[in-house]
Amino acid sequence: MNSPVETLLLKLIDFDKTRSKPVYIQVSEQIVNLIQRGYLIKGTLLPGTRGLSALLKVHRNTAVAIYDELAAQGWVEILPNKGTFVLVPEQKTAKIKATTQQFNQAKAYAETTGFPFQNALHLASIHQQTKADYAINDGKPDLRLHPIIQFSRWYSSAMKRKPLIKKWNRVGDGSYSEFENQLCNYLNATRGFHIKPNNLISTRSTEMSLYIVSQLLIKQNNIVLVGHLSNYAANMIFHQVGAIIKTVPVDQDGLDVDYIKTHFQKGRIRCVYICAHRDYPTTITLSAERRLKLLQLAKQYKFAIIEDDFDYDFQFEGSAMLPLASSDANGLVIYLGKLGQSLFPSFQTGFVVAPSNLIAEAKNYLQLLDQQGDLIQEQMLSELIYEGEINRLIKKNIIIYKQRRDCLCNSLSTHFGNTIFWEVPTGGLAIWLEFKPEISLLKLAEEAEKNNLYIPKTILYQDKHTCAIRFGFGHLNEIEIEEVVSILKHIYINIVSQKK
Repeated sequence: MNSPVETLLLKLIDFDKTRSKPVYIQVSEQIVNLIQRGYLIKGTLLPGTRGLSALLKVHRNTAVAIYDELAAQGWVEILPNKGTFVLVPEQKTAKIKATTQQFNQAKAYAETTGFPFQNALHLASIHQQTKADYAINDGKPDLRLHPIIQFSRWYSSAMKRKPLIKKWNRVGDGSYSEFENQLCNYLNATRGFHIKPNNLISTRSTEMSLYIVSQLLIKQNNIVLVGHLSNYAANMIFHQVGAIIKTVPVDQDGLDVDYIKTHFQKGRIRCVYICAHRDYPTTITLSAERRLKLLQLAKQYKFAIIEDDFDYDFQFEGSAMLPLASSDANGLVIYLGKLGQSLFPSFQTGFVVAPSNLIAEAKNYLQLLDQQGDLIQEQMLSELIYEGEINRLIKKNIIIYKQRRDCLCNSLSTHFGNTIFWEVPTGGLAIWLEFKPEISLLKLAEEAEKNNLYIPKTILYQDKHTCAIRFGFGHLNEIEIEEVVSILKHIYINIVSQKK
């Protein structure tokens, strides 16, 4: 005849061996629940491991694991030759009685602070809630193309590397990590650099890279030049550090360097932010002639150039134009880039390439923001670079993204004809889509939401000279592209007809 405790366990414990969660975890969690609910009180003697295994019809090793798990969490005490007894962990945090409030009010968390703080005037949330099935973004990769099985194998292998624990525990010895050496070699091979590890720093993202560089470079009321329209996130970062942002026209050859020379005095410009490979948002490449002019002007006017090369890896036709930084012999260019865009977002990394004195200061700043870093990520990426896997993934994905670009352009031609205009980009995961006749883009986004399509406001560009969208297509397959363009055409026709 079962004891009352055994009867209770037999009646209330239930587990499923087909679940991914181990049986010993499932059972231990349920026993904890019984203790918390008062079914098993402090001092209760639990069945022995043989008795528990027979009761639950599990292997004795599983029963041992159940009690070990409970003991590790402090819910039971295992006494040799005596048995396993229930404990109730002590409440170590004293409760504070709120004498001036009702009981339910004392339990509620305050909605606002009881002290003033400085609001960020230029940092506004760019995230919007949506229930739409389809979305357009500014040019993000497709997560579905990332190799899930291979990723698990790579991550597992990196976790098992014996030197990893030593890296976590080591005090900086002044030497460069394997990841820094591999990244340096990779950039030299792919971007025409001639750098050493002391010329680069790895960050979590290009936004973090730009934030750190801005903190080092820009002071209150410094003038920062950006291309007309420019990057919303970059502008917010510049505003937050107190910069005065001035725009420079962008034409078919990219940023108008002559405009800078005729409209700004020597010594007044702190830096120029540019996406030389593909302008954000228009996708226009800065011509070789203007690259040379910009480098010469930077030397003459003594300003820095921040080159954001966010989509260098995605080149469909011809060879990618080498970064402006690869031609810089005077230490004028700070280069920002990304690595691993064919991997999961959590394993993509940003980096900065610059003269070693600036990198040394940037590392000091990074220590404040991200002291631990991600050694598993670095271990995995260094191996993928060394084995050539990063390059192979990029080449495979480029074929798919090129097909999607062509699909989008064909679909736009079919549905819109001559009512919208775009240039077919040689690379990147977005196109610059201009509407003629002009319509209200905010109205377009509102109507799209009603038709199951989300268009974020950050990709809408409208003023008296511009009515365009940076249409990111990388995350959409060909069927989804057709559906999105069809929705856009339907909304566009309705808006145009309402204007007439």
